[in-house]
Amino acid sequence: MRKKYKIAIIGLGYVGLPLAVEFSKIFKTIGFDIDSRRIFELKNANDSTNEITYDNLNEVIISKKKNNLKNKNGLYLTDSIADIKQSNIYIITVPTPTDNNNIPMLSIIEKATEMVSGILKKDDIVIYESTVYPGVTEEICAPILEKGSKLKFNSDFFLGYSPERINPGDKNRPLNQILKVTSGSNKIVAEEIDNLYQKIITAGTYLAPSIKVAEASKVIENCQRDINIAFVNELSQIFNLLDIETNEVLKAAETKWNFLPFKPGLVGGHCIGVDPYYLAQKAQNVGYNPEIILAGRRMNESMAKYITDQVIKLMIDKQIKIKGSNLLILGVTFKENCSDIRNSKVIDLIKKLREYGINILIHDPYVNKEKLKENYDLEVTNYLPKTKFDCIVLAVAHERFKKIELNKLKKYNSVTYDIKGIFGNQADGGL
Repeated sequence: MRKKYKIAIIGLGYVGLPLAVEFSKIFKTIGFDIDSRRIFELKNANDSTNEITYDNLNEVIISKKKNNLKNKNGLYLTDSIADIKQSNIYIITVPTPTDNNNIPMLSIIEKATEMVSGILKKDDIVIYESTVYPGVTEEICAPILEKGSKLKFNSDFFLGYSPERINPGDKNRPLNQILKVTSGSNKIVAEEIDNLYQKIITAGTYLAPSIKVAEASKVIENCQRDINIAFVNELSQIFNLLDIETNEVLKAAETKWNFLPFKPGLVGGHCIGVDPYYLAQKAQNVGYNPEIILAGRRMNESMAKYITDQVIKLMIDKQIKIKGSNLLILGVTFKENCSDIRNSKVIDLIKKLREYGINILIHDPYVNKEKLKENYDLEVTNYLPKTKFDCIVLAVAHERFKKIELNKLKKYNSVTYDIKGIFGNQADGGL
């Protein structure tokens, strides 16, 4: 157990920033990100992810001009690798996405690991929070660290894995109130890592017996959710053919104590829509074809096309001319009440609808216009339009949307399709 912790958080997104803020309340903490624009906005106490408020961020930030970081606790922000080389705990929280063919992309975590390897010192600990398949930390990252540092794994430096459980947009479950799984590359280091996280996680920690167990626990959490949502998505398609309201069926079923309350919808994001592919690839690498995991993915990946088909049918039924019609999409983030657009399946829905020559206006009060344009070449308005539309599709259940007066947005004989079921009987269709 080291006497003094000097913590560096690598990656300051939805996972890294809240972690850096919590650690900085107790230890000297340096938040590092290669994106200089991100560092600039955070130094001005502005978090574009909306996970940390201005006041909370401003309270912990240390200005380099005020002190030289020798002793004071707090958060120092930087895009310079030189500023984190004196740290003894490195926590890597970078993204682990998939490519266009749903193949896991480890290049970002590998580059972050290579960067840390160049400044790694004897007795340092590197902890990973990025979601990976079992074995990545010890079989892929450890050799990179050894090669770059010329140090020996589990003798000169040590590893840990503590899967992130951040729920973007959820103000009722902040980082410190979500139980944390921890692990380490040997028993002594595992206990030290567990004790370290206990200092900031009021909900407590669970010390897994190995890094691979911790890695696997994270990836199956999201596989389980993906499969359950796929099941209710399939149910919604069946009940639509039977002319039964899916939400009413689910309400009735939820009266049983052990029924799991999952809802149908588009399944995207950086976790649930990605993690099953990580476990599936690892399973295939060892000779097993994961039928249920991939079947769930296929169902959820098909929902954008299914919803498009349903919307078009409703428009035809109301004799609305499809080509050239005006359609309003409400919400483009991957989930409600957050600004995260990574792997949003609403993007897939927009692409499918545009194939019919439909003019689409996107409204989302949370989304950064520049980021949506940069990532998807799409325009968005943060303000509710005053014009009227031939069709309105509620794609994301932002709390603000519950106050929308649909009649002010609908043309005569227009169509309203409610994916998330928040408009009730005002909608013409939905899942």
